Amino acid sequence: MLAKGAYRRRRPVPPVRGLIAVGTGVAALVLPLAVAGTASATPAQSTGVTVAQSATYTNDLDGWIKESLAVMARHGIPGSYEGIHRNIMRESSGNPRAINNWDSNAAAGTPSKGLLQIIDPTFRAYHVPGTSMDSYDPVANITAACNYAAARYGSIDNVNGAY
Repeated sequence: MLAKGAYRRRRPVPPVRGLIAVGTGVAALVLPLAVAGTASATPAQSTGVTVAQSATYTNDLDGWIKESLAVMARHGIPGSYEGIHRNIMRESSGNPRAINNWDSNAAAGTPSKGLLQIIDPTFRAYHVPGTSMDSYDPVANITAACNYAAARYGSIDNVNGAY
């Protein structure tokens, strides 16, 4: 039993594979390595406990890719910012409302949609929990397409042309 006013030192929380702590104490931010990039990690020094806060992402292509990378990291889906960005620029030029109404998928009644031009059946099959069920939602579209690319090609990084 501890004396009144005394406190027990907490054991450090073991690091979670694939995550990096940025900052210390209550202000620490835990990010997936893919999102953290080259940020330097500083272990929590005051209590030995890292407290995660919700990350805030910008509502633009950069933010959507980074948020998707965070979801992908939680689900073990491979991919890099560069691979995602390259494919988005080729498929939709960064327009989350892009729709292809002229190819064979469109002729069959299932047009390709969104940033990574995914058809609804593929979107539903590769949807990742925790993202929207709307195939036009930028984060859901990126994450589902990357999940599909991982299953089919090993990673979105290996896709260098139309799916």
